[in-house]
Amino acid sequence: MEMDNDDEYSKLFRRMNPPRVVIDNEACENATVIRVDSVNRHGTLLEVVQVIADLNLVIKKAYISSDGSWFMDVFNVTDCAGNKVTDKKITSYIQTTLESEECFYPTIRNSIGIVPTTEHTSIELTGTDRPGIMSDVCAVLANLKCNVTSAELWTHNTRVAAVVHITDGPTGKPIRDENRILEIKKLLCNVLTNGGTNNVRSAHTDVSIVMTHRERRLHQMMYGDRDFDCGESREEGCGPNVTVSDCAERGYTVVILRSKDRVKLLFDTVCTLTDMEYVVYHGMVSTENDEAYQEYYIRHVDGNPINSEAERERLIQCLEAAIERRTSEGLELELRTEDRVGLLSDITRIFRENGLTIKRAKVSTDGGAVVDTFYLSEASGNPVEAKIIEMIQTQIGQQVLQVKHNPFVKNSDKSSDEQGAGFFFLGNFFKHYPFPGFQLIRSCS
Repeated sequence: MEMDNDDEYSKLFRRMNPPRVVIDNEACENATVIRVDSVNRHGTLLEVVQVIADLNLVIKKAYISSDGSWFMDVFNVTDCAGNKVTDKKITSYIQTTLESEECFYPTIRNSIGIVPTTEHTSIELTGTDRPGIMSDVCAVLANLKCNVTSAELWTHNTRVAAVVHITDGPTGKPIRDENRILEIKKLLCNVLTNGGTNNVRSAHTDVSIVMTHRERRLHQMMYGDRDFDCGESREEGCGPNVTVSDCAERGYTVVILRSKDRVKLLFDTVCTLTDMEYVVYHGMVSTENDEAYQEYYIRHVDGNPINSEAERERLIQCLEAAIERRTSEGLELELRTEDRVGLLSDITRIFRENGLTIKRAKVSTDGGAVVDTFYLSEASGNPVEAKIIEMIQTQIGQQVLQVKHNPFVKNSDKSSDEQGAGFFFLGNFFKHYPFPGFQLIRSCS
């Protein structure tokens, strides 16, 4: 009852102090500036970043501060081509969504962001990664007359996690029959354990009629599967660099991340901090020459900073894992064609028969059209040979399957002008957007 009263008080306080979103295309020469002022609560930052990330906008710089019960963020964003966001539909959607009560206080959602839906049945899979595992999963679903409407698969540190949305093939409706759901779970669990021969770590399958924010759920599934502590030692200078230190004077823990920049990097790190129950009180994000820098002043939700070496090391491992899960160095192929039952099973089988393994995949359908993205490498981990790519395109169709990115072919067309203009430090920002006591925080760094 006390929790319900606290929740109702929070809603009342927010209605009396509604969020304010300002989208400005004049304040910055090469980016759209989004300012968000809102009542603060745990998860507010993630909600805002999630809205921006879901639109595939690139966050070039960000300034974060929460002072007591109030929260203020400033984001410098562009589209994927490096241009300002001028589409009125997009800017209106951002403003309307972030200013809505449902964004910050969803009425039907639990701690992992699940809401009921009548559109599909959701399958969550975690297990040990191996070549051909996605092909096997898709074959089982095709044999059971299930149509995959959308899916996302990640692999990291020998682990695999996937969220797959399916419907009944003949009717196109969600699958509700309990006996059929039990059969799906049984057969998929058999796939994840490789027919019972893979006992290194137990596999997990869950089926429900829910809608999940897939990318956040994938992070949670990988984290729950402890992918962060089962990898091989990384060579020095390779991959992301994360440091965690004390700011004893102000009672904060300081987290600094440096890594190669990419789309949704900020979402991945903020998602991990939030789900590990850390609160970001102040922070900044900047990019320069394809390199990203993130700096956070955090405490645990109980108000205490990190106070043990074990917790410090675990946070470092989890943030490194969160960055690496979406990092794909392999061949990127895009499939565009008409949807049909069994299509995904056929495509993944062709990849497997040509000796390729799927490192990451995103599957989507819209109005009967399919847009799928696959990140591939040879089963041995080596780059995919050009003749293999040609063979696959011949089997599937040159116009249907396109090479979006091959990291082993140099791209001389990329312009350095697409990158950010440089680092903007917190001190300069807070001259224009002051928050009480922040000047004292900088003395800790």
